[in-house]
Amino acid sequence: MMKRQDSARMTEIMENLAPISNLLTEEQIKELLYHIRIRKLKKNEVLYKEGDVPQFFHCLINGKVKVCRDGVGGRSQIVRIVKPVEFFGYRAYLANENYITSAVAFEPAILYLIPMQIFDKWIKTNLQLANYFVRFLAVGLGVSDRRVVNLTQKHVRGRLAESLLVLKDTYGFEEDNQTIAARMSREDLASLSNMTTSNAIRTLSAFCSEGILAVDGRKITILDEDQLKKISKIG
Repeated sequence: MMKRQDSARMTEIMENLAPISNLLTEEQIKELLYHIRIRKLKKNEVLYKEGDVPQFFHCLINGKVKVCRDGVGGRSQIVRIVKPVEFFGYRAYLANENYITSAVAFEPAILYLIPMQIFDKWIKTNLQLANYFVRFLAVGLGVSDRRVVNLTQKHVRGRLAESLLVLKDTYGFEEDNQTIAARMSREDLASLSNMTTSNAIRTLSAFCSEGILAVDGRKITILDEDQLKKISKIG
């Protein structure tokens, strides 16, 4: 718990949380600065897992986090990936449920954690803040609906192409403006694309032979983004 903040740290927190800090009252800002926690996750460290009771409202500040769920036979399915600065981990609390997903850092990450009791009090007394999260959840539901259709109806090439574009749109490119600024294992890439790891490896190899991608370990460089978008679109 961070009971005292120096001026620079307080400014940093307020700027990082600008989507909601701008909507908070002066009293709520004081509560935020008093109760907020900073948590650092190592690669593959679990933030919360399926069945846990929601305790904190989370905001990813830096790094990369995947939200996943175990399916049939214990096979993990990545539901979505979280980008900075994005809020997550509160739907279960609002639904009065335990978590039905897990959140894991697939690269080192830094997060802000706010106790759920504080978050709950805010949205019950701050209409602007409540409306913000209603819209946030509504947009997220639309994205999830489209992803469900695409992952069940597209062929493996279309699914993998879409996942690579999602990674690019979420985390951007490195300085060369071609290499995706995320390092995801083949297993995670397959999970994000709803396919087996062997299919993901074969499809990546095919994209490389076609001059669409260049792959070096977990580093993926998009050489022909227009063609990748075309494959994603036609499925």
